[in-house]
Amino acid sequence: MPDADAADLVLGPILRRVAGSRATVWVQTARPATVEIRTASGAAGAERTFSAYGRHYALVVVEGLRPAGVDAYRVLLDGEQVWPPPDYPYPAPAIHTRDPHDPVRLVYGSCRQGSPHAGDRHPPDALDAYAVRLADAVRAGGDRAADWPDALMLLGDQVYADETSPAVRGWLRRRRRRPDAPATQVVDFAEYTRLYLESWTDPDVRWLLSTVPSMMIFDDHEIIDDWNTSESWRRDQQAHPWWAERIAAGLSSYWVYQHLGNLPPDELAADPVYRAVRAAGDATEVLTDFGARADSARGEYRWSYALDLGRTRIAVLDNRAGRQLEPGKRAMLPDGEWDWLVGAVRGGDYDHLVLGSSLPWLMPPAVHHVEAMNERMCESPRPWVAGPAEKIRRVLDLEHWAAFGRSFDALAALLGQLGSGPGAPATISVLSGDVHHSYAARAHLGPEVTSAVHQLTCSPVHNGLPGAIRIAAGVGWTGGAGRFARGLARLAGTPAPSLRWELTAGPFFGNAISTLLLRGREAYALVEGTDPQARLNRLGTVRLHDRRS
Repeated sequence: MPDADAADLVLGPILRRVAGSRATVWVQTARPATVEIRTASGAAGAERTFSAYGRHYALVVVEGLRPAGVDAYRVLLDGEQVWPPPDYPYPAPAIHTRDPHDPVRLVYGSCRQGSPHAGDRHPPDALDAYAVRLADAVRAGGDRAADWPDALMLLGDQVYADETSPAVRGWLRRRRRRPDAPATQVVDFAEYTRLYLESWTDPDVRWLLSTVPSMMIFDDHEIIDDWNTSESWRRDQQAHPWWAERIAAGLSSYWVYQHLGNLPPDELAADPVYRAVRAAGDATEVLTDFGARADSARGEYRWSYALDLGRTRIAVLDNRAGRQLEPGKRAMLPDGEWDWLVGAVRGGDYDHLVLGSSLPWLMPPAVHHVEAMNERMCESPRPWVAGPAEKIRRVLDLEHWAAFGRSFDALAALLGQLGSGPGAPATISVLSGDVHHSYAARAHLGPEVTSAVHQLTCSPVHNGLPGAIRIAAGVGWTGGAGRFARGLARLAGTPAPSLRWELTAGPFFGNAISTLLLRGREAYALVEGTDPQARLNRLGTVRLHDRRS
């Protein structure tokens, strides 16, 4: 067996879950191997890689971590250290375990297109800037246990399958592909792998992911723009001969690179896909079949998940793969997943509830009214109304919670119930991305609701914003635009929203990253954006809790 070196570690290490004395670390290796994680204090874990599509992966469960500690760790393949490499310019990767009395800090954002080192055409990357600042603080002798983020929540569009970088496009032109493949889009698993390599080998982000736990959920661009906007959209996509391979590869690669690490250590053995992958000598067929089935039987596999951090309950929702799209019965979550959500957020004693939703629940009011009106028109029995409305739905991306009215109202009712009566959490926050601007909005659900309920949106981390969207987002929050759009919606017979909401911060434009700080029953949100020198600057801070809480 040859000695291992850093080149044998293709991707990672990526620190995923940290729960009590256990943690999970994800890696991709260049060859089959036994992957070990060893910490300075003696905590350790080992796992044999599984293979699929000629690639090799492992999710290692580390056991025996010290409470409220910071443990530097190493990655070994077949007993030889491969990470950190010699002369590593970053602080050693480390696992932080929580002190239960510490505040909870969640860093969140969405829409990160490619690495800035792969032909950048956007303003500076906010995730890169955050990583640089955090690494500099450690180098300066800062206390790694103080003010350390508990998790990084990536809320969709971690990779762009349909809007690739110049570097990836050049690579696609040079490789042998199926003749009907879209020239600038990825189709198969190997091409998806290229997207993750481009994004996650960025040195600053690679270090950040190695030492801050991450939770992830997809949005449309992991597959394609407007993914699952309607039944007619699905029929049109299925007419493309390359689509079956694209959707299977998109979902199977998402499971490997993102979803597998979302699973807590105690639930790994119960996940049917993980069991099948571990049992297979070569899991290529297992994952291909799974990807196809996960699309055709929407809602059969649950991509949503939940966890607790201290006295904070977190539920991260699939807004894309499981949608019910039958006209008259449209829903953001299928019935089974909605039942799961209700069970996940009810019961238990917690001070704060955080919902991760790639798509914002509360949009600019004018945009909300347009989306709700469009849904009603799409379901008109008159083809001359429904047909053009469907085309407008796709062109203008009218597919947020407002365009799934039953789900919008159901979530409002659920949050109102959770926020009322004895034992209600101090705050309920819906964290989202997608819309390429950042803002905070306060929901008003009725006098009986004592929880402070907010929509907190942060997007993009690294992307651009067309001028038309900037104008629409700014105007959409104005009272005049809201009243005008509501008047149009009323003429179309669209019911009024079941709640009202108001903007409390923003809208902020440009690349940004946000932090949610939960301390006792207090809560604050901080939005930071990058400047031309790739530094983070404060854009806005919002107190989320009411004084009475």
